[in-house]
Amino acid sequence: MSVTHPVPRSPKPDVVPPGAGVGLKAAHYGVILDAHPQIGFFEVHAENYMGAGGPPHRYLTAIRDDYPLSLHGVGLSIGSDGPLDGAHLRRVAALVRRYEPGLFSEHLAWSSHGGTFFNDLLPVPYTARTLQRVCEHLDQVQETLGRQILLENPSTYVAFAQSTYAEPDFIAEVARRSGCALLLDVNNVHVACTNQQCDPHRYLAHFPLEHVRQIHLAGYATDADERGRPLLIDAHDREVAEEVWALYGHVLARLGAVPTLIEWDQNVPQWAALAAQAERADRALRAAAPSQETRRVALG
Repeated sequence: MSVTHPVPRSPKPDVVPPGAGVGLKAAHYGVILDAHPQIGFFEVHAENYMGAGGPPHRYLTAIRDDYPLSLHGVGLSIGSDGPLDGAHLRRVAALVRRYEPGLFSEHLAWSSHGGTFFNDLLPVPYTARTLQRVCEHLDQVQETLGRQILLENPSTYVAFAQSTYAEPDFIAEVARRSGCALLLDVNNVHVACTNQQCDPHRYLAHFPLEHVRQIHLAGYATDADERGRPLLIDAHDREVAEEVWALYGHVLARLGAVPTLIEWDQNVPQWAALAAQAERADRALRAAAPSQETRRVALG
């Protein structure tokens, strides 16, 4: 296995095509660099590449030469009640400058408070106060990065009694006020709607698809709540469920082809299993491509 370009560089801005990609994992560095598999793009978690150098950056630089790159943050805590962590934001900005990814995304969630970081993406109440705070944080992030970012809808397990917006309406207003784009996680839609006993198709009927620039697909684990009702966990540790594939097809019929990522972060499989999931998404995207003109007409 050969690794080229060990020295940090400033690549030209990337463009992520409307195909299927996968999350980049260290276990797959070898097969990617040796076999150069056909894959649309790779996505990396920003926080895994915040060191100054070393093997992770050498491998990522080599892979970035051959494939489009998407960067996905998990630690900016955009939904936090307090100010953003300026040092963390500067590290993200340096990483964006270093690799010039085609897409950068973050979560509608909070994960830090008072300088303490939690290993969870925690939900926010959908209120006017939260809306203002999230938009202020997005303004700060987009101004610092010098680019539009994508905001991901959350996987949730409970709903806040104080919420005054439905989630799709809240997300639509965030996009309108902040100018951000959206990352639609279809698995999160299925998980949240199952846990809160609502219809995912109704949810999507109100979701602002015109702002969606990327889709995520992942696998979920099953459990039950204290009343014995289904409880789904956004586990990212297995294949995409058939119900999520069906919901994905429903989205593509309305949206057309957009970059789609297969997330598999735990119990990472052999490359062939991950690539097979990406190929299934690619088939769905190719089938959806003729509807692109319909999408332009329907969504304006």
